[in-house]
Amino acid sequence: MITIPADGLARIVAAGEAAYPLESCGLLVGHGEKDGVWRVPEAHDSPNLAADARHAFEVDPALRFALLHRLRDGPEAVIGLFHSHPDLRAQPSKTDLDKVIEPDLIWLITSVLDGQAVLTTAHRLVEDGSEFQQIALRTDDWTAYPSRD
Repeated sequence: MITIPADGLARIVAAGEAAYPLESCGLLVGHGEKDGVWRVPEAHDSPNLAADARHAFEVDPALRFALLHRLRDGPEAVIGLFHSHPDLRAQPSKTDLDKVIEPDLIWLITSVLDGQAVLTTAHRLVEDGSEFQQIALRTDDWTAYPSRD
């Protein structure tokens, strides 16, 4: 499972809407816990440097290097990325699968339909690298409703 502050998720959603009809992108900073939960306290927008930003994304390497430099001594690291799918589902595409170069990263994908973000999902590459598996995504203020018992 992934947890992210509500304002971090709102930032990712806003980036997708602002970039429409192009893809937005950025990096996620956080850490994993022994309980299997990945905590993502920071989301950093990046310019999309892809030649065809309507159908692809490329995170600015300068952002990546700056984050690596800042995080080199701490418990947190770049643990994922996010991007939007303009007028497509919030599911990894074949293009996404083909472009994986860091198999351990978490992928957040926001579907943006007609300029409006409708869904953000989280994914990890399965061990053999053949496909993505969706994982639970929650904001850090999420609470279960009390039972009606």
